Amino acid sequence: MSELLDKAREYEAAREKQILPQDRPAFHLSPRAGWMNDPNGFCFYNGKYHLFYQYHPYRTVWDLMYWGHAVSTDLLHWDYLPAALAPDMPYDCAGCFSGSALTLPDGRHALYYTGVQKELCPDGIERDVQTQNIAVGDGINYTKYEGNPVLTDADLPDGGSRVDFRDPKAWQEADGTYRMLAANKNSFDGSQLLLFKSIDGFDWKFESVFDSNRDRIGKMWECPDFFSLDGKYILLSSAQDMLPQGLEYHNGNGNFYITGTFDEKTGQFREEGNHAIDCGIDFYAAQTVVTPDGRRVMIGWLQNWDTCSGYKPPVPWFGQMTVPRELSLRSDGILIQNPVREIENLRNNRVAYDDVVVDNTETALPGVEGRCVDLTVEIEVADPQDLYRKFAVRFAKNEKYHTDVSFRPAESVLKIDRKFAGSRRAIVHQRRAEVSHENGRIKLRLILDRFSAEIFVNDGEKVMTAAVFTEQEAREITFLAEGKAKIRVVKYDLDC
Repeated sequence: MSELLDKAREYEAAREKQILPQDRPAFHLSPRAGWMNDPNGFCFYNGKYHLFYQYHPYRTVWDLMYWGHAVSTDLLHWDYLPAALAPDMPYDCAGCFSGSALTLPDGRHALYYTGVQKELCPDGIERDVQTQNIAVGDGINYTKYEGNPVLTDADLPDGGSRVDFRDPKAWQEADGTYRMLAANKNSFDGSQLLLFKSIDGFDWKFESVFDSNRDRIGKMWECPDFFSLDGKYILLSSAQDMLPQGLEYHNGNGNFYITGTFDEKTGQFREEGNHAIDCGIDFYAAQTVVTPDGRRVMIGWLQNWDTCSGYKPPVPWFGQMTVPRELSLRSDGILIQNPVREIENLRNNRVAYDDVVVDNTETALPGVEGRCVDLTVEIEVADPQDLYRKFAVRFAKNEKYHTDVSFRPAESVLKIDRKFAGSRRAIVHQRRAEVSHENGRIKLRLILDRFSAEIFVNDGEKVMTAAVFTEQEAREITFLAEGKAKIRVVKYDLDC
């Protein structure tokens, strides 16, 4: 083990003790100390879920990248393990960046990651050069492969950039061979995802250009994941510098999914459709795992690169992961997302109301409050002849602060708005999404934690996520409408 990794492990173990449990999310993973961004190496190994993450333990801002590490038996209660990777080799001295993990046939655990080093280029500018690397271990301690880097610019097709070549997603095929997707920028049509093949998981060869952006969704694609689901193949990726397309692909950085077919013999992916994964403010770099009972579960970074400087909580951590989400694919190609069913084990203090009519006077319901809440609201018209103009639920609320989720049926638009959540900066405060409804009937499920809100619409056909750093004393939840709406409400407290 290197001195750099030793120091990070010693520091994080001491720093963790200074963070009170109530100053963290209750059931969303946050960093052991310091900074967290992309999830890495999401997997099930030796009886536990392992989640690694981009990590800088010493400060609450992005800096020299390590891999943090946590494990769980239920995807909601996480135990920290020592940092797994440190930037301690010449090929990764400028950072250990995102990647994946898999179990080797001999039972060892392999981490595939991007190493970054600085290099003075012919034009006189110092740039990051990225390569793909492997570390092998036992689920706690990892040794970097003596053959690193296993993929360099020498393995790229014509036009491929050695500066933007990252985020390996590795998996094993049914025939025992291995495949890897990696993100790459090219000089022809923007960015591309490259497919590599290996017999043993260590010696990799370029196979094909798996897919290309062609300036369709943002600029650089990164953090790919790929899997089969309900008879189709799904490609996940994150895009930088997106332009909006209607109410999808909002400006900036976000995630998308592409459905299609995959020819394993030729390595060709044929697209059929694409959509945003999450229509809210804060969601990026999604990764998935298959649970022992066969569910495909996804997790993402509950943050947005464009909002990182907007607000920092007064505790020595920054960044959190979403609630893990179970995935399925609807027959029309829509990805359905819902909180993992294990969250039901956290529920208590059920409160329910039927047929409550709300209007432009804020309505508070006894027992419906809190910051760690699973809240379902079913909305419909109070009068079949009179469609309400707007419905809203406000949460993380007191006399000074609140965050709104509102729906306008005439426009079929759902909006999340946190401009009154306590921010003192002009960061992104709201997003809108087009959602389906039948004469104003819509179902919202709000998963609230101390520092976040995730809104699942119509049993998961759309999701909107936002970090919410309002002071914890703001606990009220209220309902209101323009016109009259009728609601059914079921609320549970979520306790860890």
